Amino acid sequence: MVQPYTEEKPSPLKPRLARLFQWLSLPMLAFICLPLLALFLRTSPSQLWLNLHRTQVLQAIVLSLSTSLTATLITVILGTPLAYALARNAFRYHRFIDTLIDLPIILPPAVAGIALLVAFGRRGLFGSWLNSLGINIAFTTAAVIIAQIFIAAPFYIKAAKLGFSSIDWELEQAAGLDGANPWQVFRYVIIPLAWAALLGGSVMTWARAMGEFGATIIFAGNFPGRTQTMPLAIYIGFELDLNVALTLSVILVGFSFLVLMLVKGILQREVTAY
Repeated sequence: MVQPYTEEKPSPLKPRLARLFQWLSLPMLAFICLPLLALFLRTSPSQLWLNLHRTQVLQAIVLSLSTSLTATLITVILGTPLAYALARNAFRYHRFIDTLIDLPIILPPAVAGIALLVAFGRRGLFGSWLNSLGINIAFTTAAVIIAQIFIAAPFYIKAAKLGFSSIDWELEQAAGLDGANPWQVFRYVIIPLAWAALLGGSVMTWARAMGEFGATIIFAGNFPGRTQTMPLAIYIGFELDLNVALTLSVILVGFSFLVLMLVKGILQREVTAY
């Protein structure tokens, strides 16, 4: 016997529980927002505009943007094949490699900096060989980019791996059966389906590269105009000129927030379209 359809009434417990947890979430929300609010309230617009014309501030902003964007681009080019291989379990010792990639995320930044220095420094494991060829990496702009890649690349690789893992393997097989070569499958099937994860991972990588400090100051040093990124200039400014530190902090927070909001809007629009 077919049971008559009856519309399910919403449980009054659900909105009540939601309101309860909204109130309980206020302490953590306040804890996150109050320091950021204090940062913006402490810096007046006139002081911000005045400091933006200082050579040290402009050099730090330009260097941070150029190195972080370069590090992100290199990470996308070199990290995408690795992410896809991890997503498809395409090689032995998959779990070991996957864990190794996660390691820079939890390593103390100072340890990462020392590791890069003993690897690529002038007397390092590979640096001594490069130095014999006339190539010096440590304490140069290239060292800044390398430090940023080492610290930030896992964010892109993990996000890209999740994006590739969500794609049904049968779609790739079907495209191959239709005559598409591996590059065409990747270009016209995999990338369009995983682009949201790739974009999110790229933004997280860029944001982490912009904020990199510990490994950079050990491996690249803190030379204005050459290796002094915004976090390093904030560190020096905190000791010598607090206004410079506040200005760069506001710029770094504001720019990162706007970019993240833009990406979230794009991703939300993509989800809504589907």
